[in-house]
Amino acid sequence: MLHDFASTDPVALESLPTATASVGPRGADAKLRRHAETPYADALERYVARGPVQLMVPGHGGTDRGISGPLAELLGERALQLDVPMLIDGLDLGENSPFDRALELAAEAWGARRTWFLTNGASQANRTAALAARGLGEHIVSQRSAHSSFSDGVLAAGLIPSFVFPSVDETHGMAHGVSPAALDEALTLAEREGRPASAVYVISPSYFGSVADVRGLSEVAHAHGAPLIVDGAWGPHFGFHPELPESPARLGADLVVSSTHKLAGSLTQSAMLHLGHGPFADRLEPLIERAFTMTASTSTSAILRASLDVARHALMTGEEQIGRSIEGAKRFRQMLRDDPRFAVVSDDFGRFDDIVATDLLRVPIDVSASGVSGHWLRQRLIDVDGIYFEMSTATSLVAVIGAGKTPDYDLVHRAMVKAVESDAAAIEREAHAAAGSFPALPAPGKLRMAPRDGFFAQTEVVPAEEAIGRVSADTLAAYPPGIPNLIPGEEITAETVAFLQAVAASPTGYVRGAVDAAVRTFRVTRTA
Repeated sequence: MLHDFASTDPVALESLPTATASVGPRGADAKLRRHAETPYADALERYVARGPVQLMVPGHGGTDRGISGPLAELLGERALQLDVPMLIDGLDLGENSPFDRALELAAEAWGARRTWFLTNGASQANRTAALAARGLGEHIVSQRSAHSSFSDGVLAAGLIPSFVFPSVDETHGMAHGVSPAALDEALTLAEREGRPASAVYVISPSYFGSVADVRGLSEVAHAHGAPLIVDGAWGPHFGFHPELPESPARLGADLVVSSTHKLAGSLTQSAMLHLGHGPFADRLEPLIERAFTMTASTSTSAILRASLDVARHALMTGEEQIGRSIEGAKRFRQMLRDDPRFAVVSDDFGRFDDIVATDLLRVPIDVSASGVSGHWLRQRLIDVDGIYFEMSTATSLVAVIGAGKTPDYDLVHRAMVKAVESDAAAIEREAHAAAGSFPALPAPGKLRMAPRDGFFAQTEVVPAEEAIGRVSADTLAAYPPGIPNLIPGEEITAETVAFLQAVAASPTGYVRGAVDAAVRTFRVTRTA
């Protein structure tokens, strides 16, 4: 059910309820007791406590002796001791191992039927999901603003995509999500054209904290006979506090990509993939298992695995700390609202029909009234104050607050004010005011061959004017808003060339995947 955005109170808009599934007091106590343990991390501790002599990989041997001294000085000997290989008795070998128990607890925590720990990031999850989806059929309907790792998976799996476009905030260069109505239209069109989707791929939340109607999207996908894959990379903390959106696995998503390190406290490059309880679970599970073996390392990091186990425990037992993070983020939002130089972008999310909630731990800040660009302000704060925002657009900054974290917002706000009042800001205001706006986002060209065929075809690089009407061999995406404007196999249009070159020429834009920074040339296929 879509939430009503009729209220003009910005605080009401950012507090849309999607609480975790309720359990009785006795059930809650039992659940907390289960999640008080960290079975894999504890087993790793026990292994280290034995003081093993390691005549095996990794080469540092778990000690600071010999040439491992500098590495131990950098990381500490403890990190070397914990860095053990796979297939160790008492850790992950055999059935019902501590690692198996850690996976079971993670599945319960996120409301999944089954969970996989990943040490190649959410990018591994996206490629795994694409390979698994190909086992259901070759056609997929995908949100056009999919992460490049999913596009890589599409190429590797040989999927043939059709697209549903997200809503785009043209003012701030932000791509959000898709509505159930838009997805239904895209799936119906695919069926009418004789290529019904075997799977659906959407993104929620967006990079900027906007949350889509996952339950509605799952109902639409299932009505068309397709499982729903949700790239929830930016929402690993969802479902762990009443004021946060619910975990997508509990809302009907069939497969959920979760970049646990982003806001949920595990180490960088660690992630999870969750299989939901929906009607496609029996078909998807063996496909995911097989695809997982193709994308996983055979030298999986024990440290990253342990960090996932510990992060799950922290989320399940840390509701009070997460609540403090939310209250702090709310206070930061109000601080920005009270300052005429700044505003909160999510206060305006109600005008987009695909957005039903906001992630309170993501604060997108409109810096337009300050007169400086978001890119300039972000770099200024890094250079002068050592304050790092997650990202910027020409008009905004985005702050990401880890679940359970409480940064010094007064310090951050003072630094922002000092930056925009500096002499350097006056110079930047003149340059920013002179920067032109981007042209309208062009429609994609016709898909003239399968993306995999376009990627692996014989190619040549030609001048932009000669590329019009040819077939792209590359994926090119202009930032902002980060939506792929070309994928392999698509026809290059004059409108797309003009758009990409305009973004590349802007001081606040760039084109990812281009042969050259100015997009004067394109890599095209020789065969079409």
